[in-house]
Amino acid sequence: IVNVIVGLVIFLHDKERSWITVGLLILVVGAYVFRLISAHNNTLDYIRFSAFFVFYIIITLEVVKQVWKAKTVDKSVIFGLMSGYICLGLLAFFAFVSIEMTSPNSFKGLPLDATFPQKASHLLYYSYVTLMTIGYGDITPTTGTAQKASILFAMIGQFYLVIITAVVIEKYIRHQKSK
Repeated sequence: IVNVIVGLVIFLHDKERSWITVGLLILVVGAYVFRLISAHNNTLDYIRFSAFFVFYIIITLEVVKQVWKAKTVDKSVIFGLMSGYICLGLLAFFAFVSIEMTSPNSFKGLPLDATFPQKASHLLYYSYVTLMTIGYGDITPTTGTAQKASILFAMIGQFYLVIITAVVIEKYIRHQKSK
């Protein structure tokens, strides 16, 4: 819920796109409330999951854009830099969960008899291990789609650290020299 509120705050200054974020929030909350008052419905879970996935795509792009366009580096840019990396991990998580939902057993090392929340917890861990290119080997992709997604997010994580962080450091150094 905190992430959703932060996402809304990011878009409040942009009236053109704020309605998209509010619409996604209404969709997620509506699906959640409907799930509480009715029998379990997989379709609602997929709708809620998809809305969160789209929400985090939008938020991640906006955070990276704001960090990239910042003229000077202050606390908000540093927090934005960290938030962007955390959001990338969440995007990887949603991608990996999507792969596992559409093609079960795409990842070796997930508990076979686990419930969906337990598998999701393991995939959240895997998404950050992949993004940081740690690669412990306890969870490995077994299908072509899972392997390609893992490579993609490992590369995105490295590009983010190298390119976005370098841009922020360069802006900080330039600002310090101009003082």
